[in-house]
Formats: sequence, structure tokens, C-alpha cells
Amino acid sequence: MYATDRGIEELLERRGEETVSVEWLAERLRTFVDLNPAFENAVERVASFLARDDADDE
Repeated sequence: MYATDRGIEELLERRGEETVSVEWLAERLRTFVDLNPAFENAVERVASFLARDDADDE
């Protein structure tokens, strides 16, 4: 198990029943980067991955 798996599991446990908008997610990512600028590149990569259509991954 990767360390990120623990965070993903926590997200599912705490917010698994919620529906969120892409706008909400984008704002949370911006806030995270503002508070943790060292993670800017990683957040950019995650956001780019999420933005791509599933067909792009094939």
C-alpha cells in the first residue's frame, strides 16, 4: 500500500457519500497549493490527469 492510499481511503470514509462539483475540487486544490507550494507540480499533474477524457488514457 502506498502512503497516498491512506489519504484516499480517508477521503472515501469521510466524504464517500457526498457529491462534489469540479469547481469545488478545483478550489480545494488551489487552496492546498496556496498552503503547500512545494506540492504545486504534483497537484498540477493530478489535475491534468483528472481533466483528460478516459479515452485519452488508452
